[in-house]
Amino acid sequence: MEFETWWLLALPLFFALGWFAARIDIKQLVTESRRLPHSYFKGLNFLLTEQPDKAIEAFIEVVKVEPETVELHFALGNLFRRRGELERAIRMHQNILDREDLAPDQRLNALHELGQDYLKAGLLDRAEELFIKLRGTSFEQSGLRYLLEIYEQEKDWPKAIEISQQMDAVTGQSSAKDIAHFYCELAASALVHARYDEARGHLDDALSVNRKCTRANLLLGDVELGAGQVEAAIDAWKRIEGQNPAYLSLVADRLLGAYRRLGRETQGVQLLTGYLSSYPSLDLLESVYKAVLESGGPRQAYELLRDELRRNPTLIGLNRLIEMQISEAPTDKRHDLELTRDLIQQHARSLSLYRCDNCGFRARQFYWHCPACHGWETYIPKRAEERELSA
Repeated sequence: MEFETWWLLALPLFFALGWFAARIDIKQLVTESRRLPHSYFKGLNFLLTEQPDKAIEAFIEVVKVEPETVELHFALGNLFRRRGELERAIRMHQNILDREDLAPDQRLNALHELGQDYLKAGLLDRAEELFIKLRGTSFEQSGLRYLLEIYEQEKDWPKAIEISQQMDAVTGQSSAKDIAHFYCELAASALVHARYDEARGHLDDALSVNRKCTRANLLLGDVELGAGQVEAAIDAWKRIEGQNPAYLSLVADRLLGAYRRLGRETQGVQLLTGYLSSYPSLDLLESVYKAVLESGGPRQAYELLRDELRRNPTLIGLNRLIEMQISEAPTDKRHDLELTRDLIQQHARSLSLYRCDNCGFRARQFYWHCPACHGWETYIPKRAEERELSA
């Protein structure tokens, strides 16, 4: 009975204490809100209604009245950068850095933001200097990512490799695929200058990092061919089948050219025909078609196209078949066939593009490095039509 009476007395007390605490918090919130200039709330409203120009004007008024608002300076700097007003963004973030009363975490944030301003403005050396200062801080991971972007733009592949390895140590993730491509870039540069031994060394490094790197074997075949080792070049290109047969279309013409140099063109055509049978591809079909047309004549090439179209019906393949029919058709029938071909071409044009799996960017040529999102090996060497049919 005593216990129940105590609780009856305590409950009103607890309620009263909670009520007083809430009143104090509300009063403090109202007081702090009244201290903020009216322009601050106008700026927030403009941001919410997606009017960044007016928001910037409102926030500038606030900064004039309350110059100590560091967070607002950060917000303004970011808005300037997003709008492309990089000089104003740089000035805003530099002003923050010049403050003597800046907290350590705010100083790091200012360095990070100023580095992004310089990067977007193309001042890569200044951006690099700032991002290097972020090593060992809470912004290290982001700083390393921007450093990698800088080195890729500068095509400084040794530094890109070094930074990628450091990122792996910080994040615990693997950049093996990207690092292999950096070695391939070094090999490609050495190949241009006929430094074959140097190129082989870089490609060995690429394959040791990522044994599935098809580009390394593609370039290795080019290196061996340049050095006069035709058989070794063929062996390198044939190894791509064991890595990813979808990439065989990229070396089909190279393989056929190498077999021709050895006087074994028939063997080369047979190899490509076998690849086409096992790994259907529009690009591979185009290479085999041209080879058969040259070695076996129009009739044999036409039969190849017809049989492949029956096995893998595509508009692009049908367009090629009609083109062959036009070349052999009587004059009075060519007009109708040409009209059909033109209609098919209009529909097939968008289906003949390659697509980046990372950002969806479409291109008429194959890229190892996406020009839109800058991802490595984000394209599959298959046309959009093939991918839609296999989906």
